[in-house]
Amino acid sequence: MTLGPVIKEYSSEYQTEVVDLILEIQQEEYNVPITKDDQPDLFEIEDFYQTGKGNFWVALYNGKVVGTISLLDIGDSHVALRKLFVKKEFRGSTYNTANLLLNRAIEWAREQSIKAIYLGTTPQFVAAHRFYEKNGFENIDVEELPDSFPILKVDKKFYKYVVR
Repeated sequence: MTLGPVIKEYSSEYQTEVVDLILEIQQEEYNVPITKDDQPDLFEIEDFYQTGKGNFWVALYNGKVVGTISLLDIGDSHVALRKLFVKKEFRGSTYNTANLLLNRAIEWAREQSIKAIYLGTTPQFVAAHRFYEKNGFENIDVEELPDSFPILKVDKKFYKYVVR
């Protein structure tokens, strides 16, 4: 039995669990009107995220996906943080899943000589806003994003993390 979640690089064996986890959180927990058809990247993780200086990770607990995070290479040594989702039971300090995922992504960014990590999120993810701010992300205006940053329809709040 595992003591806590283990962070692993994504491989296709996790695809179904990744899609199910993300959709459940988006649709059922936060009532975000988004479908899997709106997110074709979830079916092309290797080609979409795991290229250039990007990557995608899963948090596994007893072999099951309980969290995800990705960095999308947007050029000029910048990445977009995407798909940070943690199953409700694995949030908070007991399992520390979100921190484990974020720390792995930041460590990867350092290894890849990334200058900054950007992210967009929705207004209703208030706990996520606190989490990002507590972890050194600064709230920025949309005008401060790199031109190559892929703004999603649901994104209304933006953050930047300077990698040191």
